[in-house]
Amino acid sequence: MKSGFVTLIGRPNTGKSTLLNSIISEKIAIISPKPQTTRNLIQGIYNEDDTQIVFVDTPGIHKPIDKLGVALNSQAYYSINDVDIVLLVVDASVPYGKGDKFILDKLAGLDKPVFLILNKIDKLTDNEILLKINEYKDLYEFAEIIPLSALKNDNVDKLIKVLKNYLPDNVRYFMDGETTSADMEFRLSELVREKIFIHTNDEVPHSISCKLIGFENDDKIAKVYVDIIVDRDSLRKIIVGHNGSMIKTIGHEARVEMEELLGKKVYLELYCKTIKKWREKDKFIKDLGYLVNNE
Repeated sequence: MKSGFVTLIGRPNTGKSTLLNSIISEKIAIISPKPQTTRNLIQGIYNEDDTQIVFVDTPGIHKPIDKLGVALNSQAYYSINDVDIVLLVVDASVPYGKGDKFILDKLAGLDKPVFLILNKIDKLTDNEILLKINEYKDLYEFAEIIPLSALKNDNVDKLIKVLKNYLPDNVRYFMDGETTSADMEFRLSELVREKIFIHTNDEVPHSISCKLIGFENDDKIAKVYVDIIVDRDSLRKIIVGHNGSMIKTIGHEARVEMEELLGKKVYLELYCKTIKKWREKDKFIKDLGYLVNNE
């Protein structure tokens, strides 16, 4: 039996959550084309008869503009210190930049294996992949460099095979069949937030948060009540939409996925409320489950 904890870190929108979902073969983390979709540390559990790997998805490391941004970075930094192996996930289809250098500087002197994961290779030719490997290989003493496509599930099996050689433990941390440590209430509220990310633009998705305020679950139907929190009234109007059209779309799409997740009919009720400057309030950030001042 071999086991261990592995964190996925990187800039926003490099495909960390898509990779986690591909590894677990289940939608554990919400995804969208927009950066900073992931806000919490989300654990996905990979199981084989003789192997258990606990993957920790993290928010994208970025230059923060408010206390929420600082809290999101703190969660990523916290995860680095609390795992056995670090996977630095980069978007291989975009040039190396200041954000990548910033993260590599954060990893300097780290006494644990760091893998470089060159994601989105489906957008590159074989020659471009080789050039990207050469570009990165001298920037840090990576234990392994693995090109893959999380979206296409290409070479993900190679990542698992190589990871097994580095796992330090020999205990099973979770029961067989468990795929995540996230509770159902969190997963349900995240589905609502994902639909908001998909259907809104500019600053809107980054100015909202979702909190499950009620969950009644019986044999035939689940009743789910979620607060959508915005930081000003103008955004509330966008979320609700003309004659409630936007919030109906968000609710419909979230409910369909909730029914798939729970395997039963779902009654979903959404409430949109304004809490001014919530992204600057430590207490509220903590209430939503984000770490504060843990850098």
